Amino acid sequence: MKTKYIKFKSIVVILSLLILTGCSKFGDMNVNPARSSDINPENQLVFSQLWFSGDLATQERMNAIVLLPMMQQIAGAYYTRVGGMYIKDLPRLWVLWENSYPNEVVNIVDAVERTNGNPLRSNLNAMCRIMKVYTFARLTDIYGDIPYSEAAKAHQNSVVRPKYDSQEAIYDDFLKELKASSAQLDATKDKVPADIFYQGNVTQWKKFANSLRLRLALRLVKRDPERAKTEIQEAYAAGVFTSNSDICMTKHLDVQNDYADLRGNSVSVSINQQTATAKVVTTFLDQLKNTSDPRINHIIRAYRQNTPLKPFEREDITNQLKASVLGLVGNKPGRYVYEDWVGPVTITLASGSTYSAVNGDIKTELNNCFIRNNAPFLHLTYAEVEFLLADASVRLGLTLGVDAATHYRRGVEAAMQHLSLYPGGPVVTATEINNFLTANPLQSGTELKQINTQLWIALMLNGPELFSNWRRTGFPELVATPNNESNTLTIPRRFQYPLSEKEQNAVNLNAAVAKIGEDDWSKRVWWDKE
Repeated sequence: MKTKYIKFKSIVVILSLLILTGCSKFGDMNVNPARSSDINPENQLVFSQLWFSGDLATQERMNAIVLLPMMQQIAGAYYTRVGGMYIKDLPRLWVLWENSYPNEVVNIVDAVERTNGNPLRSNLNAMCRIMKVYTFARLTDIYGDIPYSEAAKAHQNSVVRPKYDSQEAIYDDFLKELKASSAQLDATKDKVPADIFYQGNVTQWKKFANSLRLRLALRLVKRDPERAKTEIQEAYAAGVFTSNSDICMTKHLDVQNDYADLRGNSVSVSINQQTATAKVVTTFLDQLKNTSDPRINHIIRAYRQNTPLKPFEREDITNQLKASVLGLVGNKPGRYVYEDWVGPVTITLASGSTYSAVNGDIKTELNNCFIRNNAPFLHLTYAEVEFLLADASVRLGLTLGVDAATHYRRGVEAAMQHLSLYPGGPVVTATEINNFLTANPLQSGTELKQINTQLWIALMLNGPELFSNWRRTGFPELVATPNNESNTLTIPRRFQYPLSEKEQNAVNLNAAVAKIGEDDWSKRVWWDKE
């Protein structure tokens, strides 16, 4: 892997960049009175990279509490009710906006501006532009129209209340920026050794830019299929990921993050802090069961619960439960762990003693390797690229090197193999992979369902991408699971704008809201056309 462990010096970088962070109000966060004239934009790039998956407040509230339960992978804990049962807890919906703009957005926009037109920092500029697209893509895909062209530029033009750009215009700029940035990268020019993703490897950055362009171009299929075709073909021709060695990921340290430390994987931290009650949803478990997917033996585990909670000291009792009358049990979507009680069942522990396993012991969880603090965060994988190429081949009738069935096979193989990237992660054997593909070939009439259900598995733990790809494709076919605590009867489609915008930027916000009719999570972003 062309990746880099986060070194101690990165923490120095983070501390040095605190002068660039603002308060949590967007009107203020566009103002940067402490802007330094000599801060290194390479450090700003690193900060933005670390922030993306290392900010605990964002990953805990947006990902673990809302999106992963909403996309029916993990749920059951009280805190997962927001996404799993559609309980509209507005501060959880606002957190990405409130945290991203004054931190990663301010830094990456500033870094792009500092390096624009500088021939000595041409590669750094291109990397920052790619990171800027990646950063803003998460925001616009979650909220819709957002401040983009005027975001974080108050030091230039006194914009305190930035306008909202349409998502259509934002995507148009994304695709242009990725094309230009990929072309700009040149291995003979400046080096960027502090880069977290690829240690400054220009070839890898080109592939990342082109693969990101592929991902975003496919979002346009319902709005502008001809533009999508052109962008996909150009991105593919320019060179996308071709193996798991290309994966873009942040390799985090074994640190239990707090709300100021970015070194650990905050998705994992937010789950392992609550792992006694966060269970695998039956939707996910049954998909693996019903297709005899070998990953069921590696992703899904059952642990004997302990008190006080020490998640990595629990005894694995998966095999004993598999052999019992109950087998592997998941948590039903839209239900708490204590509901639908199962057990007791008597098993024999590794010590030889008998144990009466009940409910919390029995309902399965993610393998500990996926929720360790030092688990890598997979930003964009080779498996995803192959599934997207398969999707484009079927949906748009494109020929992208090989046929859709081959892209599908490559995607499945890569997704199963990249599990080994996790600390102590499993190795799915070639025999297991081949047996699965033989039993589950791509079949005429169900191609898009198969491709995107497999992508749903491959995107495990990446809530924003799970949410975006589900909205784009409708797969997997999730059934809404409201309960009597919720007045939302369907799966939400976007996050609502924060109160701070209503208070400080009402004119621009109201113009954006008028386009969708109401600032509600049942409304759709521009590319999410019915």
